[in-house]
Amino acid sequence: MNIHVLFFGATADIAGERRIDIEMPPETVASAVFEKLFAEHPQLASHKLHVSLNQQYATGNELLSEGDELAIFTAVSGG
Repeated sequence: MNIHVLFFGATADIAGERRIDIEMPPETVASAVFEKLFAEHPQLASHKLHVSLNQQYATGNELLSEGDELAIFTAVSGG
């Protein structure tokens, strides 16, 4: 199945792009996408990452469906 992955902030710099489509097998959980991304971009693993699934905060345990959108971003702080 095809999953859309969006990168924001430092994650976009590391990945070298803002959006990719990743082919994953059926019955895949979101954390499996991270494992694949870490293999392709090891620098991502050194950051505290947050993820949203279809514009809702996610934990990584969610079961994915065809066409889902995962957004990956680093922690944001402000004052």
